[in-house]
Amino acid sequence: MPPLAGAARVLMLIALVLAAFNLRPAVTSVGPVLEEIRATLGMGGLLAGLLTALPAVCFVAFGALAPRLVARTFPSRVLWIALAAVTVGLALRPFLPTSVTFVLLSCLALGGIGVANIMMPVIVRRAFPHRVGFATGVYSMGLTLGAAIAAAVTVPLSAALGGDWRYGLVAWAVPAGLALVVWMGVARWIRQRSGGPPPGATSEGLRISRSRTAWAVALAFGLQGMQAYITMGWVPQIYRDAGLSATYAGVLLALIPAIGIPTSFLVPTIGARMRSQSGLIVGLTALSLVAYLGLWFMPTTVPWLWVVIMGVSQGTFPLVLAMIGMRARTSAGVVSLSSFGQSMGYLIAIPGPIVVGALYGATGGWDIALGLMILLLVPQAIAGYFAGRQRYVEDDLGL
Repeated sequence: MPPLAGAARVLMLIALVLAAFNLRPAVTSVGPVLEEIRATLGMGGLLAGLLTALPAVCFVAFGALAPRLVARTFPSRVLWIALAAVTVGLALRPFLPTSVTFVLLSCLALGGIGVANIMMPVIVRRAFPHRVGFATGVYSMGLTLGAAIAAAVTVPLSAALGGDWRYGLVAWAVPAGLALVVWMGVARWIRQRSGGPPPGATSEGLRISRSRTAWAVALAFGLQGMQAYITMGWVPQIYRDAGLSATYAGVLLALIPAIGIPTSFLVPTIGARMRSQSGLIVGLTALSLVAYLGLWFMPTTVPWLWVVIMGVSQGTFPLVLAMIGMRARTSAGVVSLSSFGQSMGYLIAIPGPIVVGALYGATGGWDIALGLMILLLVPQAIAGYFAGRQRYVEDDLGL
């Protein structure tokens, strides 16, 4: 796919934002109405627990399929197929009568998201080879907006549509369907513009797991994801245990993605202009240390300050996404690194909030849990340092 210019570049950015916006509502819309879902469908605690862990599991399992799909067709076509799965899953899951079908259709939507997660850096690299950081920042903002809006709007949307949680959930199929239509058109345009069959460069045969750079990216992605899951899941409880009200704790939690919206754009844009991103990612990790120490020793002194710092520190997520496009020379390398880095990263991230919750439950306090969170920042900084160096996965593989 030739690089884009002029109006085509603007239209592609809009299409990327629209796709990205739909890659988190399937996840963040469920939590606010989970109690109603359980009551209506008779969903037990075990199945509800599975539902909360399902996103990361599906991102790992289905994301690993992406290289095989893109080896056979254009990434843009793989993306619209993934968006079709998201749309169908979101449209059908609220209206089938059992908890099992709800979970299975959630898997369909989340599987589509898992594949789309891998495709986004690949498409960015092909469409914007010299503006990877900027384009990643633009679509990362869309990702953050989709997550935040779905979490905030699902309950009032359900109330406005008759008080039924089903309508609050099915509403998110509408923007997903719009993104599907747009990307079907984009895929057709790219195929015509390319004037031939899909590019021959594929990820098949590229032994990405032998690359130290790929492992550094995967570890950086996974460890920052683990910290994000922990903070989004447990920060409100930390504040409540410190004496703040549930309402205030919820408002403080909402500040994290709010701060993340501009951060998602600025951090990768700035990082792409640097020869090495090592210092930036280590600096962002150090901000997490400041925030955790504040939570530990002064949670009620300036509680808003710690969540603002956390919001900025989570700029590591779009930065690592941008580095996926910058740590490979070839299309094959970007596809393989995106799949390996994100799939392995989500796998690494899964245990974090579970272990922290177990430590909190066993000790009845946050000292050990916060100590663990701080300790995990050390390997995150080390992995980020090596991931940020100006080196390519092909160098490690002798290619």
